[in-house]
Amino acid sequence: MSAILVTGANGEIGQALIRHIHDGAPEKPIITLDLKPPVDAIAPLITNALIGDVTDPEVCEAAAHAHRVDTIFHLAALLSTRCEQDPELCHHVNVEGTLNLLRLAHALGRAYGRVAFVFPSSIAVYGLPAGRNISAPVREDEYLMPTTMYGINKLYCEHLGRYYSHYYQQEADACVDFRALRFPGIISAHTLPTGGTTDYASEMIHAAVQGKPYAAFVHEQTRLPFMMMPDAVRALLMLAQTPAERLTRTAYNVNSFSISAAEIAALVQGQFAASQVSFAPNPVRQRIVDSWPNDVDDSTARSDWGWSPAFGIETAFSDYLIPGICAHYGVSSE
Repeated sequence: MSAILVTGANGEIGQALIRHIHDGAPEKPIITLDLKPPVDAIAPLITNALIGDVTDPEVCEAAAHAHRVDTIFHLAALLSTRCEQDPELCHHVNVEGTLNLLRLAHALGRAYGRVAFVFPSSIAVYGLPAGRNISAPVREDEYLMPTTMYGINKLYCEHLGRYYSHYYQQEADACVDFRALRFPGIISAHTLPTGGTTDYASEMIHAAVQGKPYAAFVHEQTRLPFMMMPDAVRALLMLAQTPAERLTRTAYNVNSFSISAAEIAALVQGQFAASQVSFAPNPVRQRIVDSWPNDVDDSTARSDWGWSPAFGIETAFSDYLIPGICAHYGVSSE
């Protein structure tokens, strides 16, 4: 049976994706590639866990020999804040790692048939002008002038994927079927924040549940698009499963809702009256989020492959985030 390869398996998206794949098709072999052994929550669900670096071609070749792989979810990456601290390392991991996986996908495609390559891109590919006054949701082809190494890497990897899908070696029948999702901020109720630039949203809830004060690293007026982890995973799987003839582009915006940091704080304080949320903007992180759009237009994803989020603002907090994070700490959400 053909298998699915997931890189970055121990990350927030990786853990959620693996659980969802296993729940939907428990017989489907899941191969993972990560720097560390799989965490206990997903280890029993994995057929073969490869330990190594995506920038190492030999490790990627080992993944190819492990099973016949027909779908790759390439999630391994350094995140935006870390990338600004070490941009050269960020480029090495995020670009060279992606190029290695695209080479692997091409080799697998030549051996067994076309390989689906699903890539989580980011709102960071956008770079809005300073002093912006843009109220309309941003479409896929607008403001593609990223100001961070992370965003530059993601946009370049989108183009690499498009090249391997349509132009590599000028093949009549492409071996790689590359598809990218430009995610907004993603919030999970089941994994801890890992230092992402939009993690202030989930960090507020984690602090409130633990009875700790929290100082957000952005201005209270900061407004960004967000989505919940179950919707992010569902979007990845929907895009992976959509027939190629229905797709009109290689990179799609997806979104659930746009919300300000102050509105998030109000929702948290409405549930936890004793919570203490303040705002202490970090200049570096604030400059990053200020370059991103307040909202994105995902109408093409909705029309091409039926995308629609399950969680709106109220249900995201009342039905998913607060109950899930409370359960993590053994606290009642009532």
